[in-house]
Amino acid sequence: MGEIPHWGPRSAEGLLSTVVSQERPFPCTFAVAAARKRTLRFGFVDGAGDRGDWAALPDLLRRYLEGYQALGKDTSFVVFFRPEPDGAALPLDGFRQRFWDVLGYLADKDSSPWPAELPTDPDDPLWEFTFGGVPIFVVCNTPAHGERRSRHAADFMITFQPRWVFEGLEADSPRGAAARRTIRARLRAYDTVPPSPALGSYGDTDNREWRQYFLPDADDGPPGAWERCPFLSARTLPGPAARAPRRPDTPDHQAVRNDAGRFSVWPSGRRPPAGWSAVGPPGTRAQCLARAAELWGEQR
Repeated sequence: MGEIPHWGPRSAEGLLSTVVSQERPFPCTFAVAAARKRTLRFGFVDGAGDRGDWAALPDLLRRYLEGYQALGKDTSFVVFFRPEPDGAALPLDGFRQRFWDVLGYLADKDSSPWPAELPTDPDDPLWEFTFGGVPIFVVCNTPAHGERRSRHAADFMITFQPRWVFEGLEADSPRGAAARRTIRARLRAYDTVPPSPALGSYGDTDNREWRQYFLPDADDGPPGAWERCPFLSARTLPGPAARAPRRPDTPDHQAVRNDAGRFSVWPSGRRPPAGWSAVGPPGTRAQCLARAAELWGEQR
């Protein structure tokens, strides 16, 4: 999307060859499917080092979000940034700071209000980055990632995945659980370090989405380099106040069923994914999991 700089084809071709490799299966099966279906979309930012270089990025992301659902669930928007000059490679911490600066820049350029149903506190397990009112899971790859090869790229690169693409793949659903098992197994074979403890499932009590966006190259300490999400460390977003921590007995989940007769759980304050409908009254997550297991057993 947008103009393609002279270095752009090399960056895109390098990524595609990595993702579809038969010799070293890429861990993220969603990325592999998107590459094979040609539903990945690319953007190019002909700069990297400061905010003045990123002027094209908000419009590139906005244009992708206007039509991403027409591409189907196997889609992501990959943004490549201009390669570093020879001899000017950044350390991992430098790339990490740049990544959070880019997300902050996007937030500053976003004219849409924060979605009312989404918490603004990144310590909430339902928090996610948003742009244009769309919740987005974000992944950063850099040249400085060496042991965690799944987060390595020849040049600084950010992938934007609308949360919509994960609907129906919740951790408690059969498809979601199977996908996570496959990805974890591939990560163990692909990287020279174990899967990061920061990796988790959206909505789980102990999960924090922001910690997964930029992973360290090795896990020699607690996941995440900051105690507080750096995206919000210096800004207040427009929208509803941050939610208070949930009590364990809060009835904030719902058992749901899809057209194929499968059961899962879903936050009761959010509309179920397409093809899923609520079953029974709201309850705690544990209660709804038990209800889903009971209904699934009765059907089988």
